[in-house]
Amino acid sequence: MRSMTGYGRGEQVQDGFKFTVELNSVNRKQSDISIKLSPELEELEPRIRDEINSNVARGRINAVVGYHQGPSKHSDAVELDETLAMAYLRAIRKLQKKTKLNGSVTLDTILRAPGVLKLTETSLDTETIWPAVESALRKALAQLIKMREQEGKHLTADLAARLDLLAEGVATIRKAAPETVKRYRDQLHARIREAGLDVPLDDERLVKEVVFFADRCDISEELTRLESHLRQFRDCLKSAEPVGRTLDFLAQETNREINTIGSKANAAEISQVVVTLKAELEKIREQVQNIE
Repeated sequence: MRSMTGYGRGEQVQDGFKFTVELNSVNRKQSDISIKLSPELEELEPRIRDEINSNVARGRINAVVGYHQGPSKHSDAVELDETLAMAYLRAIRKLQKKTKLNGSVTLDTILRAPGVLKLTETSLDTETIWPAVESALRKALAQLIKMREQEGKHLTADLAARLDLLAEGVATIRKAAPETVKRYRDQLHARIREAGLDVPLDDERLVKEVVFFADRCDISEELTRLESHLRQFRDCLKSAEPVGRTLDFLAQETNREINTIGSKANAAEISQVVVTLKAELEKIREQVQNIE
């Protein structure tokens, strides 16, 4: 299981160019990829997006892809603009003559003038450079995924502990549920006796009332579904596949069953456990929002 937060960086050198890719991801219910590219690399955006999509299922991914041109046999050629150099020289001498100022015009002065000397830049061919960009991207993705997996281990441990608390609460409710009907029957019979009526426990009217109450507050189905949800939760925690959306759905269904139990149980001790279950489930739902 992986979280949705992480960072990764990769670089690759090819033909005097160093390509770099930086990725960072944050929580988002759906997959959302933002890619910032150097203008020369814009044609590669669909390939970069496909590569990220094939590795990351959920979260907001910010990708920054760029390159730096270093010295190499392809990029160290120096171009001298002789026409511009002569224009600088004529302008300087004209200024000297006009101002009658003395001073020597050196070659260094001319060569330092803007535009006289410049490196010949090699144009980028997207088909040629894609293997290098892809390599840098995969390195960044590997780091990103590793960080997300490490964070996922912490989330798994936390969720497993909270699921244990939920399971304990469900077991407590299942044990207490049968006592609810028995207590109601005894209380009902006691009130009848207090009213001065002599009604035996097996009186048909009393039995019907108890049966009606038992049917109304029966939570056996909700408990069974709740236990099933918890088992599925645990199975998801063991999965290497993206399970965030599944866990989100299970958390919603678990919340539905807990609410139903709370409204039907009609017993103070069960209501207290339900409050605890809802508090733990809320923490689980918050954590699920961090899972891919």
